[in-house]
Amino acid sequence: MARASEKATAQAPEEAADRAQEESGLGRPAAKAAAAVLSRATNIAVRAAAKQHRWFVGLFAAGAVLRLLAMLGFRPALWFPDSYTYIVTVFRPRPDLVRPAGYSMFLKLLEPFGSFAAVTAVQHLMGLAVAVMIYLAARRARPWIRTLATVPVLLDAYQIELEHLLVSDTLFMFLVTAAVVLAIRDRMTWRTATAVGLLLAAATLTRTIGQPLVVLLACWFLIRRQLALTGVLLAAALVPVMAYMGWFYATYDRVGLVGANGVFLYARTQSFADCQKMDPPPDLRVLCDPRPPDRRPPSQEYVWSQDTPLVRLPGITFSRANDALAGRFALLAIGSQPLDYAASIASELARTFTWGRPVYPDQEIYDYYEFPSREPGPPGRHAAQLGAQLAERYEGGPIATRVVEPYAGWLRAYQDVARLPGIVLLVVLLVPPALSVIRRRPELEWLVPWSTAVALLVVPAAVAEFDYRYVLPAVPLACLALALRSRSDLAKQ
Repeated sequence: MARASEKATAQAPEEAADRAQEESGLGRPAAKAAAAVLSRATNIAVRAAAKQHRWFVGLFAAGAVLRLLAMLGFRPALWFPDSYTYIVTVFRPRPDLVRPAGYSMFLKLLEPFGSFAAVTAVQHLMGLAVAVMIYLAARRARPWIRTLATVPVLLDAYQIELEHLLVSDTLFMFLVTAAVVLAIRDRMTWRTATAVGLLLAAATLTRTIGQPLVVLLACWFLIRRQLALTGVLLAAALVPVMAYMGWFYATYDRVGLVGANGVFLYARTQSFADCQKMDPPPDLRVLCDPRPPDRRPPSQEYVWSQDTPLVRLPGITFSRANDALAGRFALLAIGSQPLDYAASIASELARTFTWGRPVYPDQEIYDYYEFPSREPGPPGRHAAQLGAQLAERYEGGPIATRVVEPYAGWLRAYQDVARLPGIVLLVVLLVPPALSVIRRRPELEWLVPWSTAVALLVVPAAVAEFDYRYVLPAVPLACLALALRSRSDLAKQ
């Protein structure tokens, strides 16, 4: 009896399904036929989409494979001198004097995974996501144009290496690209404007260079005559930034996002500052470097080297007094030698657009951007024993990078040949405005990624110094600007 009851129970759903099909006018054969038609239609749609976007799909797959090789070849991650600072903030939450805490917050979100491999995996996914955003944003351009626009972010070996480093630049690139892509949408709502503002706020709290981007995108909203949405964007961007500034003030009794603006600007001016022309007061004269500008070290040495005038002053380099003193010196240098400052910016910016990749600012920093051939030791600059200890706590074990062959060797060989030369980036930046002069078109949306890319290149050269990793976040936006400009021209043909 029990077995008969179980059999009846098991057959009940099937009988109910049959009755439902009969009531709806579909027998079992008809239902199967309908499902088969639906499945076939879906397969046809997928194949059609794959065929239409086959070049991008192929490049995307190649980019994914390259990133998988990085994960296999360099486990769990590659380290940079800044990495320890971010880790300390994860476990001891407080604003850092030199770098905002956005990247540390990102690391905190991934802490439950207990591995830096999870961090690099997410960063590689962000790199792939940037390519998808660029491809979709240029959707009205010809397929080969929009596909070419994604090549640098998908296939540049230095882009892949940057994603494998424990630094903030990949997160920053993802946030800025997402903000720009949303800002150029045809239809703008208050929700979209809010999202753009929040993305810009997150970018600013990841790298302070995000601050001028808020102004750039707000100007774009004004150009589109969206006054109310401009207010929404600014509110969404400024409220989180002001909240962080409040936290910074409560911690250090100082106004700002960081406490190193004066120090870095002072270091920047040392490439041209001439105290004979400046005639500084006695309290600033202690910061003068007697060496001629052409015999001075790169700007970063004036921040970190122990034998520079600022670092030799009493107290920590980034104390309120030292930062204020350095800031006064920098402003005096710029005001006394404005043409020298402009020439210095142009000289530093020119490093972006060379064909080769010369060593700069020094061999140690340069080597961090190359896939290593053997297990690298801990970063030697700005040693932080506490940071290393907390990193082991985050990882749940040793944090040394393991170089695993043959995957590592394949990527090193690839890095020797696969990169975007700086002169090509210059051409990509020059073509959109040149086309606008030659072929006058009313479309202006290309200006948003273009001006953002230019700002990302110029601002570091003006307030800090050139660094190879500062260039890469600007590349996808420059390529998007070119694709959008091409789209405008093609649309008129």
